[in-house]
Amino acid sequence: MKTAGLARIPAPLDYPGRPWAPVLAAIGLGLALVLGFAPAAVAQQNRVTAIDIALEPDATMLRHAKDANARLLKSFPKGFTLDETHHPHVTMLQQFVRTADLDKVFAAANAVLAKEKPTSWTLKAFKYYYIRSPPVGLAGIVVEPTDDLHRLQDELIKAVEPYTVKTGTPAAFFSEDGGRDIQESLIEYVSHFVTIAAGRHFNPHVTIGVGTETYLNKMLAEPFDSFTFSSTGASVYQLGTFGTARKELKALTLTP
Repeated sequence: MKTAGLARIPAPLDYPGRPWAPVLAAIGLGLALVLGFAPAAVAQQNRVTAIDIALEPDATMLRHAKDANARLLKSFPKGFTLDETHHPHVTMLQQFVRTADLDKVFAAANAVLAKEKPTSWTLKAFKYYYIRSPPVGLAGIVVEPTDDLHRLQDELIKAVEPYTVKTGTPAAFFSEDGGRDIQESLIEYVSHFVTIAAGRHFNPHVTIGVGTETYLNKMLAEPFDSFTFSSTGASVYQLGTFGTARKELKALTLTP
């Protein structure tokens, strides 16, 4: 089935009430790095970790994501490659948690996932989208937000809440650049994820890379062949620039 190709969906700052007008949209926060902006270096001490609880997509989604990533890189080489340190994934929850409580976070998330059994679900990818940060955009493959995915996200939020903190610093993220590649707007996004990226604002997707708006708009005109896929498991990652899943902290077993 073919559907409309690429949609420029509203960023969190575009939702009713616009409470986060100063905050760049979702994962596109890292796009400032492409354009040459970087904050000051931060202290090395890290008592807080920025995490992403994510579903691991199967070979079907990985093939589509990597093919699209290669296409974007050919057009815009300054983007990033999907690889071992930029894991294709479906984000369920991003939060700042106390580093000392990471094992408790893993156990809490695993208990929820074991009960829900997301590997038994059939998910549908139905369009591309991108988040604007002119003159470039961060693109992804959008996944239909089913009742199962909404329920799983709600349960993960409740399970992890006892271990969360309100915010963190660049030191909470994975960085090979002393935190200089971690944007303040990314910190704001993770801090307010439950408000601006969960519930009715939930936009499950697999990030595929960066492209110019000109090129992404060409993709907009193309049909998208929707496809189904499944998750093969779930993991907890440490977030990095672009909101990417840079470092696997724990591969969850999805057993009680």
